Amino acid sequence: MAKPGPRNDLTDIAGLRVGHAVDAKARTGTTVVVTDSPAIAAVDVRGGGACTRETDVMNPGGLVEAVDAICLSGGSVYGLGAADGVCAALGAEGRGYGLMPAPGVPNSPIVPAACLYDLANGGDKAWGTEPPYRQLGLEAYANARAGDPVALGRVGAGLGAMAGSHPGAIGSASLVTEDGFAVAALVAVNCFGSVRVPNSDAFWSYPFEIDGEFGGARPEADWTLDPEDWGDAKVNPGARTQTTLAVIATDADLNRDEARRFCVMGQDGLARAIRPVHAPFDGDVVYALGAAGRQLGEDMRAFNVARLGNLAADCLARAVARGVHVALGQSE
Repeated sequence: MAKPGPRNDLTDIAGLRVGHAVDAKARTGTTVVVTDSPAIAAVDVRGGGACTRETDVMNPGGLVEAVDAICLSGGSVYGLGAADGVCAALGAEGRGYGLMPAPGVPNSPIVPAACLYDLANGGDKAWGTEPPYRQLGLEAYANARAGDPVALGRVGAGLGAMAGSHPGAIGSASLVTEDGFAVAALVAVNCFGSVRVPNSDAFWSYPFEIDGEFGGARPEADWTLDPEDWGDAKVNPGARTQTTLAVIATDADLNRDEARRFCVMGQDGLARAIRPVHAPFDGDVVYALGAAGRQLGEDMRAFNVARLGNLAADCLARAVARGVHVALGQSE
């Protein structure tokens, strides 16, 4: 039976570190996932209003197969600037891709990024020509260097987010299989849909909860689903005003095609945790990382990819609920 890793977060994948930074005045923030060495990556975009950077680099047939970091940020299009700070920090350390290394020619760090919309949350966004996101990217990268467990709740990219009508959050969760594979997810929840069952404290993720990690609430025994009852979804969504961003990862030696399938399967965790999801005004984006290189086994590769993809979906569903559960406590 698979069980949560020692930290029950994304840093249970060897070689991954996570850092947050916030601008409390502007009610926004950035979260960065840093790979100790370049990691195979993939992306799956299902929301109708995504805001991304370096998405094409992960397409099949591209020149570069691995990334150095992934940046998740508030700020909508302004938040894409957070990746500038991360790139600068990585480049200063000599990291990045170099087609033909030569003296005096800097490498190009590969930092895909995606942003959620938190511009209308009441924070001070009067930043003129100097949005705070490049600095937030630098700070989040620096904070990732410590290798600390992932802080959950109203931190990083989750600071100014809303999960339906509840506080949004950063969440994370992990699983380790009996034969030693590790799978994990990190999510910034800013969804239009509801994360909880209507008229209940139970999260939609409740069937996947482990050891009461998000409160243990369950629906009433006689509860039945009304297909048109969206519970605590946002009442007045607008274009590109919500987005859930996530990174899922495993320590298996995925190739690029396998990482893509792992990513597609893992994104289903959002459908297990949020209702409705992937709406026209959501910008849902999930990245996948294959780090550390644990051997899948040549005679079982496809089966293990399917197995790990399903576990990633479970981790992502749990991460959504864990993050919002913590955020609800922080808002009381």
